[in-house]
Amino acid sequence: MRHERITSWENPIEKAVWQLKQVCEHLPTRPISVWDSEYGCAPFILKTANIPCDILVRLRSNLCLWGEPGAYTGIGCPRKHGNQFKLNEPTTWGEPASVFEVDDPKLKRVRVSVWKKLHFRKAATRSMLMIRVERLDAQGNDRVSKPLWLAWVGEEMPPIEEVWRLYLRRFTIDHWYRFLKQRLHWTVPKLSTPKQCERWSDLMPLMTWELWLARDIVTDNPLPWQKSFDKLTPGRVAQAMGGVFAAIGTPTRPPKPRGKSPGWKLGKKRSRKNRYPIVKKTVTRPRKDPSVAV
Repeated sequence: MRHERITSWENPIEKAVWQLKQVCEHLPTRPISVWDSEYGCAPFILKTANIPCDILVRLRSNLCLWGEPGAYTGIGCPRKHGNQFKLNEPTTWGEPASVFEVDDPKLKRVRVSVWKKLHFRKAATRSMLMIRVERLDAQGNDRVSKPLWLAWVGEEMPPIEEVWRLYLRRFTIDHWYRFLKQRLHWTVPKLSTPKQCERWSDLMPLMTWELWLARDIVTDNPLPWQKSFDKLTPGRVAQAMGGVFAAIGTPTRPPKPRGKSPGWKLGKKRSRKNRYPIVKKTVTRPRKDPSVAV
C-alpha cells in the first residue's frame, strides 16, 4: 500500500494518478484498481488514459453522464454527446444491456444491471460501462438499501457476476481509514512541519499491525456499558492494550514531580517558530450570466 501525504500544492487526483503510475510499472500483468466516489470524475478518467490499468470506480448518485451521439447528419460540427443518463432519474436510463440476479450469502438477493458506451461530458473520448448494484428484499423490491453505482473504464470487463464483487474489497480500506481517524486520532495532532506529519502518518500502519498481533494476548476490558466479546475488534484490542504496556514497560522517562516550574533558563536564547505561507485551495466555479434573472 502506498501511504503518502498530499502536499499543499497537490490534490488527491494528481497524487492518485502518480501513485498508480508507480505501482503499474512493477506489476507483471494488467491490474484492476478500485476507487471511491472522490475519483469518479472526468479529470481522473482523462489523466489515467495512458496508464495500463483497468479502473472500477464508484459514482455519486447525482451525476449526469452522456451516451454516444447519433449518426452524423453532414451539417455543422459532429456531435460529441448523445442522450443524457442521469443516475437519479430512471426515465433517462433506457433498457440495460444485461441484467443479472444472484443470491449472495451475506447480501441476500442482489440485482446487477449494466449499460454500455457512456461517458462524462468533459471526457467524451473515454467510454465507460455503467453498473448498478441493488439489494432486493424477499419479494424482489429494491427497498433494502441505496443502490451502488459503479463505472468500468479500460479493456474487456470481467463477467458481470464477478465484477461487482471486486468493489466489496474497497470497503475494507475505507473502514481502516475511518478507524485511524476516529480511534487512533490520525488527524487530531496539529503538527508544525511536513516531516512531523509524515512521521505520524507512517506510524498508523505500524500501530494497526501491533493491534492485529496483540489480539490473542490481551484480555477484553469492556467499559461498564459494553458487552464482553470473545472475538475482539481492533478498537477493543486498543482498549485493552493498557495491560500489555504495563507488562512490557516503556522506554520513556518517568513523569517529573508536580510543583512550581523552574521557568526558562537564564541566558538561554529564545527563537521564534518558523512561519510558513498559507496555501488556500480554491474551487473554480462557473461564472453567472448577469443577463439571466434570478
